[in-house]
Amino acid sequence: MKNPSLIAAFALLAGCATNASPLPGPVQTPIIAVGGTPCDPPMVVPPSIVASVRSAFEEGRTGPRPAITPEDGAAYQKMQEQQRTKDWAALCYFRADNKALATQPIPADRVVFMGDSITQSWTLAHPDFFTTARVSRGISGQTTPQMLLRFRSDVLALKPAAVHILAGVNDIAGNTGPTTLEEIENNIASMVELAKIHGVKVILATPLPAAKFNWAPQLNPREAVIAYADWIRRYAADQDLVLAEYFAPMATADGAMKPELTLDGIHPNKAGYNVMEPITQAAIAKALAR
Repeated sequence: MKNPSLIAAFALLAGCATNASPLPGPVQTPIIAVGGTPCDPPMVVPPSIVASVRSAFEEGRTGPRPAITPEDGAAYQKMQEQQRTKDWAALCYFRADNKALATQPIPADRVVFMGDSITQSWTLAHPDFFTTARVSRGISGQTTPQMLLRFRSDVLALKPAAVHILAGVNDIAGNTGPTTLEEIENNIASMVELAKIHGVKVILATPLPAAKFNWAPQLNPREAVIAYADWIRRYAADQDLVLAEYFAPMATADGAMKPELTLDGIHPNKAGYNVMEPITQAAIAKALAR
């Protein structure tokens, strides 16, 4: 049986915290902006939420995982509601990190990973997978329109050789409001077109299987996720993109995620990332060889 505190943590991060991270955000400095300073003050994820999400990937842990305190949960939701009015797409979130990267030599094989909590939690599960040449730009709960808005600052400005895009399931969950598969597909296509114009190779990932959303239990997303995965495959083939096929090896016969590969039916556990990483490595090698 999965730990209720852990499920609550991921539900909070994925469903409510559309500008959030399992880790405390980078330190931000105020900027001059029209109508205010959207990056000041920085968002800080409360400690009990950080501890609960971190615990999912701790080796050899026994006993109950840390619980999220009601105070932290309420404070976090309030902070998110306030932040969404200032910085809906979370353009501020990686601003300091991007500025720091700009002072360093650019690896010729740099790959930026654009995504949501699945991409961001990857850095907790396997931190060694990410280096100066592999940059995570995942933000928990984000949808494709938010990613499209920050694509220039969080991907193109880093001058990568390739971008890995894994996105869309939060759109199906309705995290930023009702949408259609066509609108999700248009946002993906726009990111791909931006990358191509700037000479960035594209690795397009199928979504991970999802048969339920803990933060939106009224939805039955299975068929929509399957249809979206089918479109990703067709679009990648039509546009001559490198495909990272995660759905097929991680799905049960009925389209859910294999229970041994997931923490909560949505997010991979360490075993899930172990399945993904050889696929990712092969896709990166193929993209960089072009």
